[in-house]
Amino acid sequence: MGQPGKNSQLRIIGGQWRSRRLPILAETGVRPTSDRIRETLFNWLRGYVEGARCLDLFAGSGVLGFEALSRGAALATLVDEDLRVVQQLQQNAITLDTRQAEIIWQQADDFLLGAIPGNGQPYDIVFLDPPFREDMLGRCCALLERCGWLADTALIYLESDSHRDFPELPLHWQVLNDKKAGHVAYRLIRRQGGN
Repeated sequence: MGQPGKNSQLRIIGGQWRSRRLPILAETGVRPTSDRIRETLFNWLRGYVEGARCLDLFAGSGVLGFEALSRGAALATLVDEDLRVVQQLQQNAITLDTRQAEIIWQQADDFLLGAIPGNGQPYDIVFLDPPFREDMLGRCCALLERCGWLADTALIYLESDSHRDFPELPLHWQVLNDKKAGHVAYRLIRRQGGN
């Protein structure tokens, strides 16, 4: 994506920041969710985003978290382990003049094993789009469930390589939508209560 050392851009496709373009760091290998998939995802989420607390665990470009904020989410926590990515996310939050973006520099596992930030309320919507080369979806789903990160009927978005099997999900997670687009497979899950 782009030449090393160059910036690419992403476009927010809906809400108050519709058509705003934000830079992303191409040399970090960030792979933003495509406009087409994002449009499908946020159609699935229609009616759930406004006022929601969202977690974008492998934020990368931050496009899912910023898209949610653009559409009325109350909070988006964006987590990434790459300091350069985090610095760009912070700059983009300043550009958008939003205080609803909580940007955290941390590895996903460490974040999930720590305390819930902010006022400790669980998340209503979680975006999980880890690097395809890393097999992290199953572990992250288990930690989200076990460590108290999810509201009772939270929605969880999973994106992965379509050539790999989806991980086993916690028993009371229900698949609401399931699609593929090229090499990307993506699902929307609803948590049904829990223990």
